Amino acid sequence: MNLSVVILTYNEEANVGRCLTSLEPLRAPIFVVDSGSTDGTAVIARKAGCTVVTHPFATHAQQWAWALEHLPLQTDWVLALDADQALTPELAAELRDLDPEPALEGFYLRRRQVFRGRWIRHGAYYPKYLLKLFRRQCVYFDAHDLLDHHFYVSGPTRRLGHDLVEANVKENDICFWTEKHTRYAALVAREELCRLAAPTPDPLRATLAGNPDQRTLWLKQRWRKLPLYVRPFLYFVYRYFFRLGFMDGKEGFIFHFLHSFWFRLLVDIKREELSRGTESLSPSSGQPRG
Repeated sequence: MNLSVVILTYNEEANVGRCLTSLEPLRAPIFVVDSGSTDGTAVIARKAGCTVVTHPFATHAQQWAWALEHLPLQTDWVLALDADQALTPELAAELRDLDPEPALEGFYLRRRQVFRGRWIRHGAYYPKYLLKLFRRQCVYFDAHDLLDHHFYVSGPTRRLGHDLVEANVKENDICFWTEKHTRYAALVAREELCRLAAPTPDPLRATLAGNPDQRTLWLKQRWRKLPLYVRPFLYFVYRYFFRLGFMDGKEGFIFHFLHSFWFRLLVDIKREELSRGTESLSPSSGQPRG
């Protein structure tokens, strides 16, 4: 398959090497858009033969939009990755041999989340399908996404059969994870309040019977309207008990508790603070995803 790879980075020397190594079978041009790393990220990328450009970070959606508009991409198809994501050999072979139908506009990749060395297989967290491969002239974004950016296409899509592994080794330090998600909680709270105060059209028709992104939009619409402080508890019980998250062992308990209860509780606390007017509701981008 004739494609280009684009990777966003910010202080990712611990992760980017594994990502780039996994891309070698594709023999594709790789572009790294860096947000001003102070570590060895850019050096590692250049040694691997990547084209590295620097662009100030605003939000993830804006950074991706800038990259796809300004990079000298010569291919119709783009594979968009974060630095802590890597292809399995099976997925690399599948991509290399892929021959898309002319009508297709995107492919969903199956993400495998690894947390502190453990594959999180339960708790409704695997498989999770992400639109990561798309025709660049067809993709668009939701400018209101402050954190969980998505790539959207309106035409036909397909799912690929092998895994994209997401394993941020920096998260082996639990303080890094909690500090990062404390920043993320503020962004999610702002986004939820903005969307409730001034509803905007969804980038796709939200429906439980649609593609993975349409289902996500449908679920988020309902999540935002659930009672604060109740929804984190319900979400944890659902994931950990009803969806068998307890089968992921000790690391799974830490992950499911932090992700579905602690983080969601922080979002609710921050949302209440913002709604009381103790902080500005104006969008704030925070820092790049680390």
